Amino acid sequence: MNEALMNDALRAFSMQGRVVLVVGGTRGIGRAISLQLARAGATVIANYVRDRASADLLAAEAQSAQLPIEVVRADVTSEKGRELLMSTLAQHSAGLSSLIFAAATGVHRPFEQFTGRHFDFTFDLNVKTFLGLVQRFAPLMAAGSTVVAVSSEGAYRAMPQYGLVGASKAALESLSRHLANELAGRGIRVNVLSPGTVATEAWKVFPDGEARLAEAAASSPRGRLNTLEEVALAAQFLASDASAGLVGHTLVVDGGARVVGSC
Repeated sequence: MNEALMNDALRAFSMQGRVVLVVGGTRGIGRAISLQLARAGATVIANYVRDRASADLLAAEAQSAQLPIEVVRADVTSEKGRELLMSTLAQHSAGLSSLIFAAATGVHRPFEQFTGRHFDFTFDLNVKTFLGLVQRFAPLMAAGSTVVAVSSEGAYRAMPQYGLVGASKAALESLSRHLANELAGRGIRVNVLSPGTVATEAWKVFPDGEARLAEAAASSPRGRLNTLEEVALAAQFLASDASAGLVGHTLVVDGGARVVGSC
């Protein structure tokens, strides 16, 4: 690749001068995305609601590294929380360039134990809230802006005690495709990032979490799990102009697990 083409590629991948809202941006994959996009030049608003300790750790790391990350506590399932994020974004004259939905919740147990309350709790954040956020913030986004929804492998394969979360992620992916179709005419691209198995604290809710992580690593063609940083780089790709040709796409970043049929 000649120097001119290389420079064009670097500009397309850059997040310089952009304002990004990462919902669920202080833990796990969301945290890694917040850090990666800030390092790539974006001003990041990292949202959280419960885990103050993780939020404080991210804020301290950002301050130490002089990264433009603003941590904001807001319950995005409520209109009040979304208005708080609106007021935060209003302080940035550049406007919102990317909305990244990395928040997730759910109940992990056998299907016989699921209740209607468990269903509503899971789908309210993982699907309904995503729709509400896009409805609220899309009018503020200019042509060239992006929306990225973070899904999981549970959307396409059955996993023990993951039925409700997996079903909600499948719904999230379907909703994203419909939103992509409706928003493409405004120049807003909606895509989905589907990480494979990644070692995060979320696995601690499973009694056999460590064993399942080890099994996933052993069955990968690379003999290891993807890192959080590798997933975050894929999120940057989807949020940047480098993915300009992708609309309504689900980008699977699983280190080749599907290739060998381990997913």
